Amino acid sequence: MEAAVSAIAGELLSRLISSITKKYMHRAGRLDKKLERLQHLLLRVHTVVEEAEARCITSPRMLVQLKILVDGLYRGYYMLDTFKFRPEHQLIKTDENHVSNTSSLSFASPVKRFRITTSTANSTIDVHDLESVLENLETIVANMTEFVILLAGCQHIQHGPYGTYIYIDNFMFGRSVEKQQIINILFQDDPPLGAPAVLPIIGGCYVGKKTLVGHVCHAKSVLSHFSSIVHLSADDIQRKNHKLFTHARTLAVIQLFSDVDDDCWAKFYSSTTCMGRGSKVVIISRLESVARFGTMKPIRLNSLSHEEYVYLFKVLSFGSANPENHPQLASIGMEIARMLRGLLLSSNVIAEMLRKNLNVQYWLHILKRFRNTVESNFCEFGEHPKLLVDKEHPVDITRFASSSLRSSLRLMPTRVESRILQKERSNVTFGDLIAGSSSTTVLPKEEFEIVIWKSKLRPYTTFVATCAKQKAQIISSSSKKRRGFDL
Repeated sequence: MEAAVSAIAGELLSRLISSITKKYMHRAGRLDKKLERLQHLLLRVHTVVEEAEARCITSPRMLVQLKILVDGLYRGYYMLDTFKFRPEHQLIKTDENHVSNTSSLSFASPVKRFRITTSTANSTIDVHDLESVLENLETIVANMTEFVILLAGCQHIQHGPYGTYIYIDNFMFGRSVEKQQIINILFQDDPPLGAPAVLPIIGGCYVGKKTLVGHVCHAKSVLSHFSSIVHLSADDIQRKNHKLFTHARTLAVIQLFSDVDDDCWAKFYSSTTCMGRGSKVVIISRLESVARFGTMKPIRLNSLSHEEYVYLFKVLSFGSANPENHPQLASIGMEIARMLRGLLLSSNVIAEMLRKNLNVQYWLHILKRFRNTVESNFCEFGEHPKLLVDKEHPVDITRFASSSLRSSLRLMPTRVESRILQKERSNVTFGDLIAGSSSTTVLPKEEFEIVIWKSKLRPYTTFVATCAKQKAQIISSSSKKRRGFDL
């Protein structure tokens, strides 16, 4: 009797295991098909986006459509990479709430479970998110035919010899729509009499405002349209003698770091009436208040979306290497990108270091060092370094420096190096600090200048910052939260 019961129980258990196995194999097969479908749709959309970025689009409605294509494209890539390259710390959950660590799973295979919890983003990515992205891309592709037909009638843009890389290196990634919007405005006709149109370009700290306008000014169509391009500052506006312009068609680019008195602006603007017909004035500023000087609706630049930023970081980190051949590095790279939270200068510095050393241990070393720095800033200031940079607040980089350093090291707000006023700089670069190679280098005792990043293409901008030391203080745990940095 006991043998019969045991045999029946064994048979039932075997059937149950077989049923569960078939169930999950079926789901895994459906997931693979969805990922293949996603990859196919992304290829189609990416082809159209690349073609659109090589055309001169003058229709505002087509630019809106292009923006929809771009947003859907990078959202799709982010979802695809999330399933293909799972960060090491993520947990895969089955429908029965069983948990297993991803480190035991193959990085090369598609996800074989159906729920991914991302602790850093405090969000949950599952198959429903994948289906949502697929549905969105299928709708985009279904409505793309008319856009492609109209695109064929748009004029080709001649790119320089550097090709696409020029956009990535100078933070022009993802700004093709805004660039075309600005060019279209610059080519608009003005009334025969009166002062030129004024276009404000407003955006946060280090979102690429100056770089965007710089690329617009270097476009062949813009260079041939304007007789001269003049770059001005607030000091030029406040001068009493405004003999800055000729009667030729001129593009005046003004960068304002602080607000300008209305009377000063009125006097300056009146002097622009001598400029030739078709002249334009572009104001670059992070201050919303300067939008009042515009004669047209401002163009506002926001930070890259998280999906765009992660894609950009992947492209910068791997260069000509294929992430498919380095799935574990791609996983670590996604985690570093999440940790950076959109820091553009830091992404260029770190990505260049990673690109030169495609080694898992090295990438994990960089991830650990930046994670430690993020934690120290949360302890010291209660905020992520990205938010501190946006506020132009000092950032604690002590964890990047030598462990024997007895004082805190603060990175002051980054600025563009002046060609006129150049201070003596340390031989240590920001990349050296991040990599830890500065541990064998003696840092200056007082504050010192450090190079954050040098652009490798025109206009070869150098971003620098001051590193300031602060003596360590012995404080009680009750007062630790109130600790700050004297500005």
